[in-house]
Amino acid sequence: MSHSPRLRRAGLAVLGLLGVAALAAGCAGGAEPSSSGDSTVLGGQVVWADYGGPTNESRQVAYFDGFTQQTGVDVVSTSIEDAVYTSMLTGDPGDYSIFQASAAEVLPNVGNLLTVPADAQGDLLPENVRPYYIGGFVFGETQGWLTATFPHGGPQSWADFFDIQKFPGKRAWPGSPGSFDASYEIALLADGVAPDDLYPLDLKRAEAKLDTIRGDLVFYQAYPEVQQLLTSGSVSIAVAVTGQFTALKNAGQDVTVQWNQAFAVPSGFVAQSGVQNKAAVDALASWMNDPKNQAVFTERTGYGPVNSKVFDELDPDVAASLVNSPEHASQILYWDTDWRSQNYEELLNSYTAWLAG
Repeated sequence: MSHSPRLRRAGLAVLGLLGVAALAAGCAGGAEPSSSGDSTVLGGQVVWADYGGPTNESRQVAYFDGFTQQTGVDVVSTSIEDAVYTSMLTGDPGDYSIFQASAAEVLPNVGNLLTVPADAQGDLLPENVRPYYIGGFVFGETQGWLTATFPHGGPQSWADFFDIQKFPGKRAWPGSPGSFDASYEIALLADGVAPDDLYPLDLKRAEAKLDTIRGDLVFYQAYPEVQQLLTSGSVSIAVAVTGQFTALKNAGQDVTVQWNQAFAVPSGFVAQSGVQNKAAVDALASWMNDPKNQAVFTERTGYGPVNSKVFDELDPDVAASLVNSPEHASQILYWDTDWRSQNYEELLNSYTAWLAG
């Protein structure tokens, strides 16, 4: 979703954008917790930066409302901006207490980031990002289609996705440079590379494979466009985050999601090591890792949990719709986050050039 998040950010409706001055004033005025006996008294505010829309609304219901009621800490949501959060990752001051970042962005900057309490660390997160992620979740990158498009069964693999003769129709494909997502991995799998041999990614080979169906790709700039492209019949298949297919299902559409070779992508939020109102940030991190609270968010969004105990709170039908459900364990794949973090700029530049070509 980082995930390079630029594409997701572009297409999601956001809550009202707070002015920078207001945010700065709020951050400066946030009360630091004080000690009273053995208990820490929380208060003030936490400025939370994400991509808005229904996902933020779900966080409000699942996490923020109850947290504020319990602690008195005001969680103020705002729309994340590239210039702010990327500079904050490197240690520069900024307006956010907590902000979203992909694993590829987090790993080079862990020296600047807060280590969250042990009870806030999701056991389903990769160990290299687990100590830093707040409010983690897992999104899926895969292909999906309206079931009626292929009544006798649709693509079973990424190789099938590239088979225009067997599965005719246009394909919706990410067209924003920052959201190359799993594009290169998908192309290489379709070209016969085994999952265990994906890394280091052979970018030229991947681009050559993508060129074979370039004329059949419909490039979208924002994920919500996927829903319109599928329901209008403009495309027969879409590559997207699984949340878009969940949204179609919630709207009454019969959608098939292909879990075979789907990518499970952990994501989450981070805070700077010197964050103001640290006690409130720590408390919110623990609150968001609580299985019951996280189950509410999971049910509303279709994003996978990062705490394995959440699956004990879910109905089997809900669990089966999640990319990191135990029943999908033999089918799904994971990115090599270390390699991707070390080669992020090359990936971005290569995909930008391929799109332009």
